[in-house]
Amino acid sequence: MISAAVETQGERFSKPAGGPTSLADLPNTVRPIVSQNPNRKKVLFVTSEFADLVKTGGLGDVSAALPRAMAHLHDVRVLIPGYPQVMESDNPIHIIGELVGHAALPPCKIGRMDLKDGLVIYVLICPELYEREGTPYGANNGRDWPDNHIRFARLGLAAADMAANLAQIHWCPDLVHAHDWPAGLAPAYMHWRGSRTPTLFTIHNLAYQGVVSLASTPELGIPPHALQQEGMEFYGKMSFLKAGMAYSSHITTVSATYAQEITTPEFGCGLDGFLAAKTQQGLLSGIPNGIDESWETSTDTHLTHNFNIGDWEGKAINAAHVRELFGLHDSTGPLFAVVSRLVYQKGLDLTEAVASFIVEHGGQIAIIGRGEPEEEQAMRELALRFPGQVGVRIGFNETDARRMFAGSDFLLMPSRYEPCGLSQMYAQRFGSLPVARNTGGLADTIENGVTGFLFNESTVQSYEEALSRAFRVFANKGLLNAMRSRAMTQPFNWCQAVEPYAELYEQLVAKALGKTTK
Repeated sequence: MISAAVETQGERFSKPAGGPTSLADLPNTVRPIVSQNPNRKKVLFVTSEFADLVKTGGLGDVSAALPRAMAHLHDVRVLIPGYPQVMESDNPIHIIGELVGHAALPPCKIGRMDLKDGLVIYVLICPELYEREGTPYGANNGRDWPDNHIRFARLGLAAADMAANLAQIHWCPDLVHAHDWPAGLAPAYMHWRGSRTPTLFTIHNLAYQGVVSLASTPELGIPPHALQQEGMEFYGKMSFLKAGMAYSSHITTVSATYAQEITTPEFGCGLDGFLAAKTQQGLLSGIPNGIDESWETSTDTHLTHNFNIGDWEGKAINAAHVRELFGLHDSTGPLFAVVSRLVYQKGLDLTEAVASFIVEHGGQIAIIGRGEPEEEQAMRELALRFPGQVGVRIGFNETDARRMFAGSDFLLMPSRYEPCGLSQMYAQRFGSLPVARNTGGLADTIENGVTGFLFNESTVQSYEEALSRAFRVFANKGLLNAMRSRAMTQPFNWCQAVEPYAELYEQLVAKALGKTTK
């Protein structure tokens, strides 16, 4: 819903139906805050996904959770493109500003959406770029939009415009926090303009880089000096991700182990040397993600039956529902879950290869997700090979996913690499023990033999060894329940994870102002 009967200059709002304008809607007012942080900063959080409105993966979850968790420390507001899922949500959007075009990037409007909990969302309104059926990145057939470089350069430029106060929205950030390749040009455009506003760039997955042809340089208004090794040049092309890393004040990624891994040829995706240099300069660090407070078995409204630590009969009720949902036979054996994007990174071919091992030992597998057509088809064929023992649902549904975490005994995550991962945290919180590759955030959040099972190599042999350990634990109910209990008490909440970000925000702003911090 868009309020069009408002002026674009200044933050004027039409009254929403049903009552007076809330405090959060009023211009030049300060929303109540939980605690007084003397170093409270204004932070623009630039992202291509936001779980409340549109989500394809973990980035959407983080984008929804981190600004909320930060609310008592800093004024964090989100900038997101106006996809149909955003424009057609039940939240009123008030147009508050306009931005001019640049090169081939069209002009656009800035809308403001105030969520019920007070979080402010700035919506980049440009129908010709964003109002299309599909995902944020492509059509429903799985193919990327051919003009994604224009679509997400426009997002980066909008952030830069807002940092320069060109939108005239009566709010100007002290810091811009850009996320992954779609926001990679935000720090770049700011740098090329000589902006003194500091920027933080977070890598959620190095494998997705937003690489485009050098021929796009005029369209995007990129200066010639940017096309160098220390800029956004990438093996004869341009990388949006590298732009974010090259021109930001600091780089983070989403786990400490992944921050180390990406400086090596195995995980660096061609950027290992560049990232190793950033590490040596003290400009790259790893901050693990958290999960929001909704992940609580005793209160989650998605579950068919709520349960607490020790109520394993309650967990069994959820297992029975999952078996019914996926057409699996009644069983007293372990239930393994796959809740994942169906892409090569996630090692689904390895799960396909060990499926017979799982079934032969009395286990069952329930799989949900969507992704690459080849992976989707492979999962369908797997279910046909093991009727009643392997069930597959192509697509994603939050309710079904949560019920799978609650009902499964084990979660399968044989990822070839995993920057952070959230599913392993969700699973542990719901008493499902991950069987996962010892990499990235999986290594940082799973205690091998205590809250889950880790294996080192992307091989069937290594995977089956971990599965054998899982089967042995399942047969020992005392040990199984002890591991479940330990897993369910792991401190993964954002309230712990948010502190390093909050401190980094303050440090970057202080450094930009020429001040020192403790």
